[in-house]
Amino acid sequence: MSRQIKLIWDFKGAVAENTAAHHLIHLKEYIAIEKLDIEITGSQIISEFHAIAFMVVNDQQMIAVRDRLKPHRGELYTP
Repeated sequence: MSRQIKLIWDFKGAVAENTAAHHLIHLKEYIAIEKLDIEITGSQIISEFHAIAFMVVNDQQMIAVRDRLKPHRGELYTP
């Protein structure tokens, strides 16, 4: 089984939650356009002024998606 990697985009400030939610829309559009087999996406509030949008990819997809979408960071995904 290949590793899963959570690609993360950080948003900070008073509108971080709205920005992360909006960015998630674009991540889902990218997945549909590219016909990728990615099922785990989301947004999460970290604190009052910090929110993230994320997608979980496997090892084989990671480099291509990372180079194309330029996430701020990544981490191993553990469900």
